[in-house]
Amino acid sequence: MTKPVIQLERTGCGIASVAALAGVSYTAVQQVANRIGISATDSRLWSETTYVCRLLIHYRLRASSKPTPFISWDALPNRALLAIKWHRVKGKECWHWVVFVRDGCGFYVLDSTRALKHHRRTDFWRMKPRWFIEVQ
Repeated sequence: MTKPVIQLERTGCGIASVAALAGVSYTAVQQVANRIGISATDSRLWSETTYVCRLLIHYRLRASSKPTPFISWDALPNRALLAIKWHRVKGKECWHWVVFVRDGCGFYVLDSTRALKHHRRTDFWRMKPRWFIEVQ
């Protein structure tokens, strides 16, 4: 079972999502990110896919080359990064990264938001994914 990782920074959802997929701590991914020029405070981490994909590659996780539009929960692959809470800020696309997992326990979303009581989510009707990146 993939375990949730809580983001330590307000804008660290991409770092936390990679940590959950890689099975390492937030701090470990944060240190790697900083070494390769990625910071949670850089809006490109949550408004572009390149940076999170670079982190996935570092942990030898393969990701699809470009986002796929979300159609349904049933159509998702077994593991994916999902873009939810999609919006625009000053004309720039932004979103919140979460991890979708389908395994022997069913399917669920790992949400790194610190304020949540439960980080393993099954309240699918509340989430409105825009697109996803498959992760293997």
